[in-house]
Amino acid sequence: MNQVDRIKELVGILNEASKAYYAEDREIMSNLEYDALYDELCKLEEETGMILSNSPTQKVGYEVVSELPKEAHPQPMLSLDKTKDPEALRAWLNGREGVLSWKMDGLTVVLTYENGELVKAVTRGNGEIGEVITANAKTFVNIPTRISYKGKLSLRGEAIITYSDFDRINAGIADIDAKYKNPRNLCSGSVRQLNSKITAERNVRFYAFSLVEPDDAALVESFDNSFIKRFEFLSGLGFEVVEYKKVTPDTIIDTIKWFSDKIADNDFPSDGLVLSFEDVEYGRSLGRTAKFPRNAIAFKWKDEQAETTLQMIEWSPSRTGLINPVAVFDPVELEGTTVSRASVHNISIVKELALGIGDRITVYKANMIIPQIAENLTRSGKLEIPDTCPSCGGPTVIKNDNGTETLCCENPECPAKNIKGFTLFVSRNAMNIDGLSEATIEKFVDRGFLRNYTDFYKLSAHRDEIVNMEGFGEKSYNNMQDAVEKSKKVTAGAFIYALGIPGVGVANAKLIAKHFDEDIDKIKLAGVEELSEIEGIGDVIAGDFAAYFANEKNLQQYEELASMLEIIKSEKSSEQDLAGMTFVITGSLETYANRDELKNEIEARGGKVAGSVSKNTTYLINNDITSNSGKNKKAKELGVPIISEQDYKQL
Repeated sequence: MNQVDRIKELVGILNEASKAYYAEDREIMSNLEYDALYDELCKLEEETGMILSNSPTQKVGYEVVSELPKEAHPQPMLSLDKTKDPEALRAWLNGREGVLSWKMDGLTVVLTYENGELVKAVTRGNGEIGEVITANAKTFVNIPTRISYKGKLSLRGEAIITYSDFDRINAGIADIDAKYKNPRNLCSGSVRQLNSKITAERNVRFYAFSLVEPDDAALVESFDNSFIKRFEFLSGLGFEVVEYKKVTPDTIIDTIKWFSDKIADNDFPSDGLVLSFEDVEYGRSLGRTAKFPRNAIAFKWKDEQAETTLQMIEWSPSRTGLINPVAVFDPVELEGTTVSRASVHNISIVKELALGIGDRITVYKANMIIPQIAENLTRSGKLEIPDTCPSCGGPTVIKNDNGTETLCCENPECPAKNIKGFTLFVSRNAMNIDGLSEATIEKFVDRGFLRNYTDFYKLSAHRDEIVNMEGFGEKSYNNMQDAVEKSKKVTAGAFIYALGIPGVGVANAKLIAKHFDEDIDKIKLAGVEELSEIEGIGDVIAGDFAAYFANEKNLQQYEELASMLEIIKSEKSSEQDLAGMTFVITGSLETYANRDELKNEIEARGGKVAGSVSKNTTYLINNDITSNSGKNKKAKELGVPIISEQDYKQL
């Protein structure tokens, strides 16, 4: 492959990785892989003099895709040039003083204050256009909503979620597959919520890292051209600033080590350090390149690597059917801890690394935290991909999703998948059995307590064993049993949803229950033709629903469950004034706690709530009627009226 073709290939790979990271909050390659490819691209561009217009060396971030209001930044927010060499940082100082601080791993936010009040908060977005998140920012746990300085003031900082809050939030999620992968992903989703109530529940924190130069000449003069005095000014106003140290060429190496030694005890995620000139005017006088400012540079940790031997690949079935490869190798010391396992993520990476049992591999901790394989030195490529699922013994298949190969189990009776079904059964919108986490369900399945849904109502037969299980006790058992008893009173819609019938979500379950007047005997006898006549229930769902009850095992379980439960009628508004109307809800709400609350009210009044705008939509509810969101555009194209909450209340 010639250099030009390689440049084109690298631009495509890196842009896809950036899109996944910045716009979709997921990672498709490690930081080490990204940095290596990025450095290769820079070298090729320099050698050839060719730079594509969409090259990541010329672009900053990725275009935002949420429905939050957008706003252009007064000045582009450029990313920083970077190095992993401490000596390069010493040389960069050029004999001057600098300020070294944490480079936190969250979401960059710009705050603007006027007359002492927080008036606006905007995310970095793609560097030129960000998303307005003012209401959400006001819920950050450590942001002052009012400050003593009354002039206009703008500052930049990082919104983050601490490791302890991350662990707390994940502990409350029953489905292991639904747990958040890392604090940065959780923070990004939390900051950009359409409902600020959700943001408030996530304990988002903000750490200032720079002050946008104010128009107040007297204030600027008081800073004496010092970067640190700007930090001290912000601290004096009540802002938490990133931890920093003044450095010189003589002290910077030791200071980097000082920061490095603190990582293991930090409760916040970081992905390196930032070095700025203490002399603000000097830094400003250096100007900028097309992508990087010259007044600051990022330092990324040179990942400590260790060589070891791959002993096995552990194939771990998940609740979605994915079978994830995990490398198990001879234990090595990395960043002060012993490491012996690392996720390989998917079949594509297995093939890319050409893995084989007994291969010599190098491993590292991404950002000094997450174990990863850096390189396979042997590259035997002899690893056998299992053709049977380790959980159920059923056949496996390799699927290709947008160029990424994954190993899957397609057996619907696989125990790993049943755990997911059990988790759905006890979830809030289903039987609502509080306190039964997925981890607990796994333990019950392993001990043989749960084989089907009816066993949840027979757990008292295993009381003595449960009380003596690790993490349980008399109180935990009693609380669980109280929740099980309480769940016996349930609406027909929730009961139908709990069964996990393919294609039948919360809304469809309610529609079917409503059509049959919430009579569970009529529901089990429903035929495909009658089901298809229900508005919103297509032929496919109707077929899957009827097929579920045609299965003798499913029907027997349904009837046994029904004999244990008390089916209560769902609340209906005496006024069915929205009958025949279909609504779509988007954007943030003002008078309802969340979309579910508004949705339930619409359904109680006889209406229907859909997820997307179509020709059958009666109204799109959006408080930002002038927004250019995708749903607003679709509604305008189809002539669907866009109304606010207040308009809805007048219907």
